[in-house]
This record gives sequence, structure tokens and C-alpha cells, in this order.
Amino acid sequence: MSRFAWYRRHQGDEPDIRISGFTVPRRLTVSLLTMVAVVLAGTVGYMAFGFGLVEALFETVITVTTVGYGEVHTFSSGEQIFSIFLILLGVGTAAYTFSVLIETFMEGYLGGGFRRRRMQQQIRSMDQHVIICGWGRVGRAIFHNLKASEADVVVIDISAQRIETAEGPHIHGDATDERILHQAGIERARVLITALNADADNLYVTLTGRSMRPDLFIVSRAASEQAVPKLHQAGANRVVNPQDLGGARMAALAVQPHVAEFLDVVMHDGSLDFRLEQVEVLPQSPLVGQTLRSAMVHDQTGTLVLAMRDKGGAFRTNPPPTAQIRAGEVLIVIGDADQVGSLRALAQDV
Repeated sequence: MSRFAWYRRHQGDEPDIRISGFTVPRRLTVSLLTMVAVVLAGTVGYMAFGFGLVEALFETVITVTTVGYGEVHTFSSGEQIFSIFLILLGVGTAAYTFSVLIETFMEGYLGGGFRRRRMQQQIRSMDQHVIICGWGRVGRAIFHNLKASEADVVVIDISAQRIETAEGPHIHGDATDERILHQAGIERARVLITALNADADNLYVTLTGRSMRPDLFIVSRAASEQAVPKLHQAGANRVVNPQDLGGARMAALAVQPHVAEFLDVVMHDGSLDFRLEQVEVLPQSPLVGQTLRSAMVHDQTGTLVLAMRDKGGAFRTNPPPTAQIRAGEVLIVIGDADQVGSLRALAQDV
């Protein structure tokens, strides 16, 4: 457990108890244990008066529950006095336990346990999904944009109140804890996004994620300019400052509103078939070594190549027909779903 996870966990009492994947209220656990103790005490007491084990247990149950089947044997004065105390203690305990059980069902504790188990099974079946750490305003905005792209998403947040409002699979826990990231399926994830409020938390999650998955693509949120190089050093592939991004977006709307809105429509409007996509060219692709003209990318697939990015990260924008396609290069293309799918099949030789 990380030091942050330990610190947060010990800031307050944990009111519930985990049993086989279910969260059981402490009051229900205590009441059930008390009820068991009363039954055991009554059974032992009747056995001390000479009852057999089954007879003693039967007498205890009918006494505590006030069923009234009648005594197994005629009671002596001592047995009657013992039964009086057992009734006073047992009936009260049984009534309290029954009321807690009803309250438990009414408040949905057991239903929530089944729901959480189904959610855990759903997360375990995910592959190449995106993990979002933080369900604040930034995390919610990221989630809705990812769902528009039909990506599988798992959300983690330390606040029980916030996480209950999350849509889809989610985990209540500290994202700095390796066990929570394991529950989110980090071994199978495609991207990890840290969208927590504090730079220190984002830095710690980035370090943890990178140590668990050296090949994982990590996008980190930065609240200050000073945190950007530290997050890169910690292992983040991309670092985003929402304030800077928002400022750039507002400036673009002020200077070139039509261009900015067109990019928004192409990138984020899920109702349109026309999309701006990235396609990686794998080494076994028949496109490797060919030029855009010889590969007839546009003629075969209908997509338009806007840019090409090599392994070093350099872009070739508006590439000419003579531009050569290299292995590992990423093509930035525009087209509808079928056109992009055809190009991706060629680029990945599937």
C-alpha cells in the first residue's frame, strides 16, 4: 500500500466490513454475532440442565423466537428462571437483528454488493480500455468525450459520494494504491489518464502506473507549469494543463471560430461518420516502403492523408504524393468510418 493510501485510509473509521466481495454494515455484523452468542449461551445453559444437544438447541430457538411449541420437558424452577432471562435477552436481540436486516435491504447494501460484483466482473472482461483517475469536472469531461468515441472506460475516485454518480464501471478507492489500479485492470489497459486535482497525486499515480506498465500510454493533468517537466520525468507520455488548453481554445474561437468549430465537429461529434483519425502503419503492412501515390491510399480507401508522424514524433504536414510510408509511422487521416477502417486494415495487414 502506498504511503498516501495508508494516510487516507487511517484518517477515519471504516464503518463497513468486507465479506466475500460484499460490503456488510458493521451494525448488522454485530447484531448477527450477538444473536449467535445468545443461541449458543441458551444451548449450553439447557445442556447444563441435562438436555441433549438437539433438545437444548430446539428449546433455545423456540424460546428466543417465542414460537410457543411447548417445553421439551417439564421445567424445574431453575430452568424456568433461566428461560425468563433467555426470553428477555433473546427476544430483544432477535427484534433488533430483524430490524437491522430490514434496514440493510431497504438501504440497498446487499443490492449494492451484487452490483459491485457484477461491475468487477465487467472490468475483468475489459481489454484495451481507458482508466480515468478522478471524477471531478475534468474527469467527467474526459469520460463523456471518450464515450462519444465508443471507448471502454473505468473510473477511479477516492470520494464515495462522487464515485456513486459515475456512469459505467467505476471503483471507489485511492488511485495511488497499486491494488486499486490492479482492480481497474491496468495490466490490460490501453491508456491511463490522471485527472486528479493535486499535482502531487497526479505525479504519484504516474510513477505508480509507469512502474506497473512500462509500455502504458499515460496522460497526466498538470495544475501548474512547474509540474509539467516533473510529470514527464515521472513517465507521462503527454501532460495537459486544462487552463492553458482552455485559453488556447478560447483564443482560437476568437481568431478563427469556423476552423475551431470544424475541428470540434470532426473530432467529437459522434453523430457524424466523417472523422479525423490516426492510423499506425505496422512493419508487416504492404504499405511500408511505398509512396502515397504508389500505394493509392486515397483511391483504395477514400481517406485523405493530412499528416504523417514518424517514430521520433516529427510531423510531415500536407505530405506530397511522393512521400514514402515508413514502418511505425502514424498517418493522420480524414474520412468516414468505412474508409478509415479500410485504411487501418491495409496499415495493419489484417
